This record gives sequence, structure tokens and C-alpha cells, in this order.
Amino acid sequence: MKYVPNVLTALRLAATPYVFYLAWQRQFPPAIVWFIALGWTDVIDGFIARRFHAGSRLGAILDPIADKVLLSGMFLMLALTGDIQAWLALIVLGRDFAILAGAGALAAAGRKREFPPSVWGKLSTFAQILFICFRLGVLAEIHVEPVAAALAWIVAALALVSLGDYARRALRV
Repeated sequence: MKYVPNVLTALRLAATPYVFYLAWQRQFPPAIVWFIALGWTDVIDGFIARRFHAGSRLGAILDPIADKVLLSGMFLMLALTGDIQAWLALIVLGRDFAILAGAGALAAAGRKREFPPSVWGKLSTFAQILFICFRLGVLAEIHVEPVAAALAWIVAALALVSLGDYARRALRV
């Protein structure tokens, strides 16, 4: 049980390019299934790590990387194919870049700080996951366009609010 969370995370990371391929090829029904399945591996590996005290240093590093590769990659892929608005992808990707750059700058300045996910960051990630699911549903001709359109604005707002929250916490002395 000790290695199961890391194996699930590695599988998620390894399978992510296939989801990108499906989106690129406009095979949206299987892309939805794969995206949701990979999302569940994140839930399951986290549960196993906590429940069975199977967390590891590698998992603590690899898990958020796998999450960001999947989510950021899907936003980038869908923007490149014209399946989502470029401004939304820029906000989501810009937020992630700003957080990474800020953490890197603090580390370079010798002010390494722990930034556990905030409630705003978790809400932002959850909204992004929902948006991708609903947007893939629209592209698969499942009629959920009003939900996807509303979620786009929620994703943008939560990305900006969570970025502000991370900045506020980083600047706190």
C-alpha cells in the first residue's frame, strides 16, 4: 500500500498526453472519460496516502506537478485548438506561472516559505476541473453550453482571487 499513491500519480502523469491527443484529434467523448478517470486517480491517491499513512516526499512533489500538467495542459490544448477562449487560458496559465515565479523568487531570496493550498486555490482548481468537463461535454455535443459559459467566468474570477490570496500570503512577514 505504501507505493500505491505514487504509482497512481505516475500513471496520471504518463496518461495525460493521451488526453491531450484525444482533445487535439477532437475525440471529445473519450477525452471526457479519460479526464474524469485521471481526476479520480488524484482523489484516490490522496485518500490512500492519508488513510494508510502512505505519503512520501516524492508524492508531495509529484502529485501537484501531475495535477498542473493535466489541468494547465488541457487549458493550453483547448485554447490552441480554438475550443476555449484564449483570454481564459491566459488567466489560468498566467496565475500558475505567477505563483511558480513568486515561489521561485522567494526561494532565490532565501525566503523559502510553505504555501499549502488555500481554500481559494482549491476552489479555483475545482472550478477548472468542472469547466474542462463541461467544455468537453459541449464539444462532444452534450448540451451543457450555459453551464460551461458560466463556469468560464467563475474559473477566471477564482483564478484571480486565488492569485491575490497567494500573493497576500507570500508578502506577509
